[in-house]
Amino acid sequence: MSPTSLKLRTVARVLEVTFDDGTSYSLSFEYLRVYSPSAEVRGHGPGQETLQIGKQNVRVTKVEPVGHYAVRLVFDDGHDSGLFTWNYLHELGREQQTKWQQYLARLRDLGIPYAAAPSS
Repeated sequence: MSPTSLKLRTVARVLEVTFDDGTSYSLSFEYLRVYSPSAEVRGHGPGQETLQIGKQNVRVTKVEPVGHYAVRLVFDDGHDSGLFTWNYLHELGREQQTKWQQYLARLRDLGIPYAAAPSS
């Protein structure tokens, strides 16, 4: 699975990805930051994840290609580790609604209020 198009929409704060299977996803910067594949976010094993909070206004400042299999996203909060492989980006798109609801449920369970970023 490979992307045929990758567009950074800075005003809308989304990464648009189209794949060679015809699927296309619009992934918010916040969603990408919350689900970064980095060890800082995911930990080194099950149960070691670090819940990311307060990322509603985060921006992606740079997309760096890594070989022919991934990109590194540089966020304006200084986070730039973790490689978003094509398969992982496809998974994030395919499972976006479920994963986002899981994230919001974790915040609710911990009593952390969530306010969406204002639309630009």
